[in-house]
Amino acid sequence: MRPSPILGAILAGGRSRRFGSDKALARMPDGRTLIDHAIAGLAPHVDALVLCGRPGGLDDRPAPDMGPLGGLNAALHHAAAQGFVGVLTSGCDMPFYPGDLPAALIGNRAAVLAGQQLLGWWPAALATELDAHLAEHNNRSIRGWLDRIGARAVELPGLVLPNINRPEDLADLSA
Repeated sequence: MRPSPILGAILAGGRSRRFGSDKALARMPDGRTLIDHAIAGLAPHVDALVLCGRPGGLDDRPAPDMGPLGGLNAALHHAAAQGFVGVLTSGCDMPFYPGDLPAALIGNRAAVLAGQQLLGWWPAALATELDAHLAEHNNRSIRGWLDRIGARAVELPGLVLPNINRPEDLADLSA
């Protein structure tokens, strides 16, 4: 049985430099945006959902343009303040969310899908620890954060997810 309640957070504050335009709003072959797919994939596994780093969503914490850790920090603080036990995250460019992933991730400590660090589980109690990490190191590297907290890397054998960083990557999904 999964703990409850769980907050879902779509990390969507990147600048999409390699993509050349707002990647979250890029259209998949079915006409829906990447962010719409990310929301639809994560929504069945959570009790509430927030967008991080986008207008109308949670602002990066402690400052704008912090990248994934700024969005995660905002989500963790929101979760802690609202009584959520933890946060399941997905990037806005993750159009496919494996249905069996939450069960593999959720536990007593943080966990990420190996090779896809934005697909993760983060206990809400990590909010102040992430504040400290960002203040001490001004380090926005998600790998540095994972090392600091001893996060688990979960393997799902045979799972291959698209990595969408450029328009060509999105075009390859149609092929």
